[in-house]
Amino acid sequence: MKIEKLTAQALERVDFDRYLLAAAIGKRAEAIANGATPMVNLDPKTEKFTNIALVEIAEGKIIISTEG
Repeated sequence: MKIEKLTAQALERVDFDRYLLAAAIGKRAEAIANGATPMVNLDPKTEKFTNIALVEIAEGKIIISTEG
């Protein structure tokens, strides 16, 4: 799936808050880089950590709260 389509799906899940999405992707990518197991069928050795995090959020595997 194209990154643009994944980004659109992920944005829908965070009420179109780009900054919240960017922060969530960064946190999750860091966790994957530090050894967390991806929740989707993508290999961290061949895929970018940020792309894996984006797919996880777009597919609803990671839930991001918009409440403080």
